Amino acid sequence: MHIRERFDRELGALRDDILKMAGVVEAELNLALAALDARDAERGREVYEIDTRVNAARFEIEQRCVSLLVTQQPAARDLRNVVAAMHMITDLERMGDQAKGIARVVTRLQKHPTQPQPVELKQMGQVVIHMLQQAMLAFAHENVDLARAAAAQDTEADALYARVFSQIIWQMAESEQTERVQAAYEILRAARELERFGDLASNIAERVIYMVTGAIEELNPDISEAVEE
Repeated sequence: MHIRERFDRELGALRDDILKMAGVVEAELNLALAALDARDAERGREVYEIDTRVNAARFEIEQRCVSLLVTQQPAARDLRNVVAAMHMITDLERMGDQAKGIARVVTRLQKHPTQPQPVELKQMGQVVIHMLQQAMLAFAHENVDLARAAAAQDTEADALYARVFSQIIWQMAESEQTERVQAAYEILRAARELERFGDLASNIAERVIYMVTGAIEELNPDISEAVEE
């Protein structure tokens, strides 16, 4: 087999495995959200089991990327593909951690079954999952426009997070019961995990653009941090 043909096959296999890893992460978050909605600790524990698969996939793919860099010494576009892949699997592994964080919240909320959950929290989950789906579709088809569309949804996720934040802070301020305050804080923690999940989906979209164009773009800069600096 020609060297070029073999390298293309290895890149294709790498892409397929990254897409499979993303599918596992999506399933992990869906399960975590279902566990949160039902306050189901058993499903929460299953999230941890899925996360071990995500972590294993990350290290296995990372080893293959390093092997490609060392043995094939790719140049230009091929090098960008491998470098982008290494960043993506790191982001996907972290997204799994956010799902696991939500599962941790489920365990803590077992003592507070009546704690209300803002409708915006479920909406956030739907938005960030769609962001991941679009970002990975953009990766599969090397579609820059789709990558930008995926990242653009982060604005909606942030707006929903702001609404959850306001509601939870109001609940905490109004409550005189320590346990109620703690329960409300756990809901806020779950929202924060989802907000971070969306940020990481945006990162993946940025990697796609870098892979295709060679340009490094920050699609969702944090304006508040820039002002503070």
